[in-house]
Amino acid sequence: MKINRKGFTLAELLIVVAIIAVLVAVAIPVFGSQLEKSREAADLANVRAAYAKVLTEANMGIYDKVVTVDLKQKQYDWQSSDVITIGGISHSVKEGDTDNWIGKPGAGGTCKVSFDQKTGTKFVWSGAGSSASNSYNMSENFFDVLKDSGCLELVKDNSSFEFDSGTDSQKYVPKIKAQIGANSLLQTGTWAYLGSVKDAKKRYLFWTSLDINAKGKEIAADTEIPILIQTGDRKYYVSKSKVASRNGKYMAIADHLAPADYQNIIKAGEEYNNLSDAYAAYQDALNSEVYKDLPK
Repeated sequence: MKINRKGFTLAELLIVVAIIAVLVAVAIPVFGSQLEKSREAADLANVRAAYAKVLTEANMGIYDKVVTVDLKQKQYDWQSSDVITIGGISHSVKEGDTDNWIGKPGAGGTCKVSFDQKTGTKFVWSGAGSSASNSYNMSENFFDVLKDSGCLELVKDNSSFEFDSGTDSQKYVPKIKAQIGANSLLQTGTWAYLGSVKDAKKRYLFWTSLDINAKGKEIAADTEIPILIQTGDRKYYVSKSKVASRNGKYMAIADHLAPADYQNIIKAGEEYNNLSDAYAAYQDALNSEVYKDLPK
């Protein structure tokens, strides 16, 4: 009896290995994607449970409840859907920060769920790649502060205005400071409201985290500093300006500016979709080699 000892040739084995490799290469991304979507589904279920808990407390008159959910997802932003809905609040992946939805989720992140009596439930997301990992109010419109202060009404007969946080004048700035929220960026550093009295789109808020008038840490005139800008039509920029002296009494975040000067400062910077992204970019600029010698 003749025994057949034939097997696979090397070429046949290589073809089989190649086919398996192709199948694995196709399967792994699909599996990874599905795994990430399952993590997001688990996170959403946990956040919805936190939302129910916070809402229950709010219905009982308890408004300071904050529930923190540790996220399981490993990728930045949402992969499973373009629109996420929790408790009737919907947010698009392409949408910026709102009163109810701040930041984006990421690896190792959290979602802090709370209730605000004015705006309702708030979701604050953070994680690797996210710019909302700070305690400031990233949905704030700085020009609401200016409006509520009544200062624009006081200068309505002028063509332009400038309100510097460092001034010792008691006429305007104390009124503005009285309207600044506890979690506002304006509680820190140095700021100035500047621009046109008549045209809201030509108004500007300049802010830096540097206290340029701090005793022992004063910043000299003509020193370049990074600044975050919000315009009257709620656009955000990160740029730079030079510290200016106001008659030797205090230091201002910028020199006296003409309309063209505002545009030059904006053009020298970068625009961002929301305050959260602008703040993250500002922090990157501040910590760069360019500003390493500034007192922080």
